[in-house]
Amino acid sequence: MRTILLDKGKPTPSEVRLRFRERLGKGGIVIAPGVFIPAAAMLAEELGFEAVYFSGAAYSNMLGLPDLGVFTLSELAYYIRFFTNAVSIPVIVDGDTGFGEALNVVRMVRELEDAGVAAVHIEDQEMPKKCGHLAGKRVVPVDEMVKKIKAAVEARRDGNFLIIARTDARDVEGFEAAVERARVYVEAGADVVFPEALHSKEEFAEFARRVKAPLLANMTEFGKTPYITAREFEEMGYRIVIFPVTTFRYAMGAIKRVLLTLKSEGTQVNLINEMMSREDIYRLIGYHNYEEWDRRISEESNAILSRRVKLG
Repeated sequence: MRTILLDKGKPTPSEVRLRFRERLGKGGIVIAPGVFIPAAAMLAEELGFEAVYFSGAAYSNMLGLPDLGVFTLSELAYYIRFFTNAVSIPVIVDGDTGFGEALNVVRMVRELEDAGVAAVHIEDQEMPKKCGHLAGKRVVPVDEMVKKIKAAVEARRDGNFLIIARTDARDVEGFEAAVERARVYVEAGADVVFPEALHSKEEFAEFARRVKAPLLANMTEFGKTPYITAREFEEMGYRIVIFPVTTFRYAMGAIKRVLLTLKSEGTQVNLINEMMSREDIYRLIGYHNYEEWDRRISEESNAILSRRVKLG
């Protein structure tokens, strides 16, 4: 049970980042579900997940926008603070293309580091960027991406703030080019490599054999990657697997069912058993702890005033 505003025992962002780097060094895989509201991040932590992921696609769609890199760094940095304040586990953030050129990447890293983020990934697409599983993507020249990675590495003040390099080259230049780009990105200082939209389990395994770095796998739905389990990714040597838009898509499906029910039946009574109860939500956010805190502060304040009155 968390009480965000009253929690004095929460680890600092630096402590969270250090633990995350150490965790990745121990082997095994970290499953990072995508979360699009802070309460979902809190639930993920309560259920034992070791990290959460914040998707640019989910954020764009939540705002009613396409995943074309149209939200701003300021919007992202403002919103992501609610997540890092809400949980003690690492928050991995989708940094899209870095919001511009190398200098913009410097600003992004500083803003997200200040916001308490544990890791950010930058992709090598041209703007306007697209969902990595759609046709028509274009990638920037290797030297441009190398500059962004080096800028990100140099910009971070906490050496445990992870820079993840994502390559979308598989569908643009081919698998071999994706491997070669990944190797160059590691040489430029990337801590983790994210090969986007590989087409088969065999490609993921081959990529892991040839790229000597911690690897992140994207297990999205409705894309070019077949459904592969976290255990299978772990056996191939991957360190992180993200499910970036799974909770958002499922939530939107549930919202649609609720709306159709309200429209057709005029009541929510047949949906009650599928809801998280008021009390379960209160427990998740620590509602009663806030009430207890308010009661205690009021009593202590009244006691001070009472003593003042007695002293005349």
